[in-house]
Amino acid sequence: MIITMLTGGGEEQIESLENAARRHTQAGDVFRRLLNNKLGMIGLCIVIVLLFLTIFSGVVTKFPYEEQDFGNRFQFPDPVHIMGTDNFGRDIWSRLVYGGRISLLVAVISVAISLTCGVILGSVAGYFGGKVDITIMRILDILMAIPGLLMAIAVSAMLGSGPVKTAMAISISGIPASARLIRSTVMSIKSNEYVEAAVATGSTNRRVIFRHILPNVIAPIIVNSTLGIGGNIMAISGLSFIGLGVQPPTPEWGSILSSGRPYLRDFWPMIVFPSLFIMLTLFAFNLLGDALRDALDPKLKK
Repeated sequence: MIITMLTGGGEEQIESLENAARRHTQAGDVFRRLLNNKLGMIGLCIVIVLLFLTIFSGVVTKFPYEEQDFGNRFQFPDPVHIMGTDNFGRDIWSRLVYGGRISLLVAVISVAISLTCGVILGSVAGYFGGKVDITIMRILDILMAIPGLLMAIAVSAMLGSGPVKTAMAISISGIPASARLIRSTVMSIKSNEYVEAAVATGSTNRRVIFRHILPNVIAPIIVNSTLGIGGNIMAISGLSFIGLGVQPPTPEWGSILSSGRPYLRDFWPMIVFPSLFIMLTLFAFNLLGDALRDALDPKLKK
């Protein structure tokens, strides 16, 4: 009887320890640290609201973004047009919500392109080293010597306007920073014992990179992606503002802001509301990126 009780108690303790181990996984710890970051949660909430507005733009808007009403030009905010109307009588709220689709989509595409190229170049340079590393880094140094916005302007002027071409123009300036980040991380990981063991057992270089090194580079990739989206939205808006990005009548925050520039003194809604959308988006993604960096950093574990 006593043995049974002890055995049963031991099994219950083992099960409780296993459950506790499952609860305290690395992903769970990261999520808990992220939840404890108040500023990060504010940024996440703003991002979720922006995504909801852009995805369900047909639900949260009353008017089509391209509908013109010349009888209601330069209408200040009222219960019908909550952000007023522009110089063609189009509802500013509808154009900003629909324009968020373009801005966020172009930002995500540009981040994906720059990170993909950066991961390939950075992992190859960091893993092989030597002349391969020197050659890749010197090419990236040349790209980094050119200011990012100036590079985006030059490439955009060469490729032309449009969401995809704008994304390609912006992504080129982000490749060197991504590659350098991945290179430094790979160089610190490849000296670990499990990587040396994989090489000693005859694993190919591609297998070592993709199976043993890159999975441990996910954390900086996530943080860099989140912070990069905010910066790319600013770059997209800047290109559209000077007429090299997304062109009217397609709504985009930078082009909407540019169209309101001639009416800055007489009609403030065409300037203030697009600026607020851009500012809030940058603020939210920066807060979220900083929170993810803190949550994914194992040195901050208590």
